[in-house]
Amino acid sequence: MLTPDEKFMKEAIRQAKKAAALEEVPIGCVIVSQGKIIARGYNRRNTDKNTTSHAEINAIRKASKKLGDWRLEGCTIYITLEPCQMCAGAIVQARIDRAVIGCRNPKAGCAGSVLNLLEMPQFNHQVELTQGVLEEECSLMLSQFFSSLRERKKAEKKKAKSVDGTPDLPYNQ
Repeated sequence: MLTPDEKFMKEAIRQAKKAAALEEVPIGCVIVSQGKIIARGYNRRNTDKNTTSHAEINAIRKASKKLGDWRLEGCTIYITLEPCQMCAGAIVQARIDRAVIGCRNPKAGCAGSVLNLLEMPQFNHQVELTQGVLEEECSLMLSQFFSSLRERKKAEKKKAKSVDGTPDLPYNQ
């Protein structure tokens, strides 16, 4: 039996898979209010040609529209990957009560890996943080995506070397 956090993280994973289908980094997010999903989002930066089109930003925009307010007090955000500085800042600015994160982002995470913008006492709002929900599944999805991307780039590079379609031959033949 899944816990409520696991149930909603599964929904965030479902959103991340939509990003992967677009060849976007598979990051997904859902926002929950009173036990119900009110907004969903997934990474669309390349698709939208927009730096800010992260899963969290897309979901926050939809949740605000749904509730008719920029304040998302009483809401919980479920994210497959620890948010970057922009998204962590947006979560704080939206006054979201709680963030549930799948896996950490050691290079850019701002919920404890690089910084912890969600729980800074200097801000007028802090976000309760739960980490590691379905961590293995979230992490595996990302590592498989990047592994596949590296393989695809390697194949494209190899193909580009033989522009005329003939296989590459050593120079000394």
